[in-house]
Amino acid sequence: MSAINYFHELNLPDSCISPKLRALLTPVGLDPFERPEVTARYEHDQYGPDYEYVHLVMALTDEADTLSVANFGEVSDGVVSFSTPTVDDCGGLAGYSPSVSGHEYVVASHGNGSFYSYHLAEKLWMVLGLSPRCVGGDDQRLIYDDLSLPEFGVAEGEISSSYYYQASRNVSWRMSNEYLRKYLWMQGKYGTRVFFYEANIQETQEISELLGDDGHYLAKPEDGWYELDIRRINGKTLLQLWAVVCAVTPELCAIQSAAGLSWPGIAGAVDHQRANALVEPTPIFLDDRFLERYEQNSFYQTTPFQTHGNWTCNPSYSGQWSFTDCRRVGRNLIQVRLRELYKPKPDREIVWAHTHVVPQKIVDQTDLHEEHIVAKVQRLLEALLDLADGLAWLTTDLGLGAPTSEDLIGVSREQLQAEHWLPYPKLSRLAQVAPLSMSEQQFLSRCKEIHELWQKIPNGILRRIVDEGGHDPRSYKTFGSLKLLQILANILERLNSNQETTANLSGGHQDSEITDRNANLAPLFLTADLRNADAHTGGSVSETLTRLGFDMSQTNSGYGTALDFVFDQNITAFIYIADEIKALQARSL
Repeated sequence: MSAINYFHELNLPDSCISPKLRALLTPVGLDPFERPEVTARYEHDQYGPDYEYVHLVMALTDEADTLSVANFGEVSDGVVSFSTPTVDDCGGLAGYSPSVSGHEYVVASHGNGSFYSYHLAEKLWMVLGLSPRCVGGDDQRLIYDDLSLPEFGVAEGEISSSYYYQASRNVSWRMSNEYLRKYLWMQGKYGTRVFFYEANIQETQEISELLGDDGHYLAKPEDGWYELDIRRINGKTLLQLWAVVCAVTPELCAIQSAAGLSWPGIAGAVDHQRANALVEPTPIFLDDRFLERYEQNSFYQTTPFQTHGNWTCNPSYSGQWSFTDCRRVGRNLIQVRLRELYKPKPDREIVWAHTHVVPQKIVDQTDLHEEHIVAKVQRLLEALLDLADGLAWLTTDLGLGAPTSEDLIGVSREQLQAEHWLPYPKLSRLAQVAPLSMSEQQFLSRCKEIHELWQKIPNGILRRIVDEGGHDPRSYKTFGSLKLLQILANILERLNSNQETTANLSGGHQDSEITDRNANLAPLFLTADLRNADAHTGGSVSETLTRLGFDMSQTNSGYGTALDFVFDQNITAFIYIADEIKALQARSL
């Protein structure tokens, strides 16, 4: 039955049909992203002029033409099971099977006029392989996910409500059109709305003619799909409608398919069989923003790995599926063989990759050897590890303890060797996709992460080393790690310029070592300024970058190049300090 038939047969003026009633009378289309309402209990403006109420259940029925509202008692109660069965004898419950007048249902609902509870039908969630979770504290909702893909929020709604003079809250259950239709198709059934609707309406001339002198209009076709009652009551005009509407047909939504896609360098459409038969390397280049969907969702694993000199980043999901051999090339490209793309995984993931394909003519104009964000993070990490090794040696040589690199920056070389970046998710976060077009706020957030990566170096260790330099500790007692590091750099420069060893750390010290700015560490100070720049004006960001030596004209299309520059400058600063310690260490052994 089409939408036009429902409206035509009801024969109500448009002014009487509210958006909610219109939705109840309108069949659901084939859009897979639509989320039809499958159960509801709604009340608005209970004693006011805009009063509106509806309760709804969805039943699985046969052909729509045979439906009669007289056959569905649930239109009055709005739940699958009203009250509880009376059982006086042992075994008296045998044969009891909740249903919507003999039909299966989408949402299992129970109520007794005071308390109501709702769950997705057991058969439905088991057949579709859905997993429930409960959220919301006191206002709890049930959400069902398909964790095999994953697909979140396949169905969701309130878990319970109560009624005492007024409803504690409205209840609305919605479900993915794609999954609902799949279930109906498997059953060979129609999704039928069984509902009661009432509302105060404006009494237009057309309504007045219907009411006549009696002030009452009743339309109840024999074996019809609806019963309509309109009456004047308490100075208002009340419309009531009991109805069964066939809303969802057992037709499948069009699903995303990897079969038939066209790829650069491959003649004709490609399906799984053809891709699997490819023997020759068929490199496909993807924009690395393909990774953003996975990097920004903790359900996926996207940790970069370095193998045979190449960095790979293969999104995977909970052991269910994985991309393979996705190699980073150039600044923002991923190279992967077509055969690898079509290896077992949901088709929608292959389609997602296809939407990020980069045409060959653009690849030809790209420097495939330009450093990418993961390589920059690795260089920064290596510089910090060298610095940590140097500080560990210096601390030990001065008899101030024996810290490890893990004690100093929270990263262990041994663990890196054994497990790569897996134990350190902060590295993966820092190495997330950084497009050239990244916004200023994204840039500032990444600068904050760069700064915080090395801030694990304990102030106490730096302070104890600086204390050995012969200066009055009171002159720098309020200094943080960055200024303490600058004092250390100044002390190291004095020792190395005079070819001294750690034995003479305090010899010839100068007060200027406390106050002088070290130009080699300027990038660290300016990055610290950028860390909080999001609380300042936009001008402070450009001013800070300009002082760092960056050409702000390069940010016209985004802050990606600015981030590259900040990375490079910070790496250079840490390498400088580590080299100064190495020079001192070479003479002190």
